[in-house]
Amino acid sequence: MKYSAIILIALLSASLFSCKKDPTIVADNHAPYYGDVPTLLVKNYINRLYIDLLGREPLDKEMERDVAFLRENELSQEARTEIVVRLQTDTAWVEGDSSYHIAYYKRLYEMAKARLIEGASNSEINGQIGIYYNGYIKDSINGNTIGMAEKQLAMDKLKAILRSERAYRSDSIDLQEMHARMIDNYFYDFINMNTFNFINATFDDLYFRFPTQAEFDVAFDIIEYNTSSTLFGLPAQNKEDYIQVVTQTREFHEGLIIWAYQTLLSRNPETDEVVQLMQTFYYDKDFQDVQRHIVTSDEYANFN
Repeated sequence: MKYSAIILIALLSASLFSCKKDPTIVADNHAPYYGDVPTLLVKNYINRLYIDLLGREPLDKEMERDVAFLRENELSQEARTEIVVRLQTDTAWVEGDSSYHIAYYKRLYEMAKARLIEGASNSEINGQIGIYYNGYIKDSINGNTIGMAEKQLAMDKLKAILRSERAYRSDSIDLQEMHARMIDNYFYDFINMNTFNFINATFDDLYFRFPTQAEFDVAFDIIEYNTSSTLFGLPAQNKEDYIQVVTQTREFHEGLIIWAYQTLLSRNPETDEVVQLMQTFYYDKDFQDVQRHIVTSDEYANFN
């Protein structure tokens, strides 16, 4: 029995040690080889880039140029980045777009409206401004200065939405301010009537989660009763303060990264992906770089 036990222990030990693998060492860690990627996949990638960044398919001459450029550069990350940067920044005139730069920011503006105010068109926004203006004139005739002030403020908020496309494109405002404008107006209030729905909507739209009970209670008192309080470590005393707070937090920036992944890859980012991008995005606010990171990946291009 003693010898049998010794043999059994020896066999178990051998089995355990045999499961261990030697560490794999990749010599030189060469870049992936893309020579076998079919031209159809390259064309699909270009087509997807134009639709996601500009809201349209490429013209035939654009497709031919960009496919040739990628092939000449072996589908490298650098070549993909060069194309994406061109679509985001090139100000030269382009048939049907004015320029890639203008088309790109118009696309982003429309996507932000779709995210927050159900894609209300500029004509709908102008129509609501007209309604407020007619009320403003009536209040003026009747000497209702309080009503005039209220309608002027409502018009100003809607005009701020319309101005945000050009202002963001010219770097006069950042994406935080654009989002702040889009949740502080008639349309967002109409979609999310009353304070209860407004608070839940802002958390869901910006953070992709609902507030905790403690967060909700603080936010409700700030908006409903103008109670001076602190939310996310920032002071607030009214609805306008609340809107500024929820668009300045670290979680707001994480929400933009989630939004980018959802719109470009149809999935939520992994935790490590958010952490990697937040190392720079929280400080430089460069949403274009976040998009470049995603759309130049093999996952997005379907080259893997």
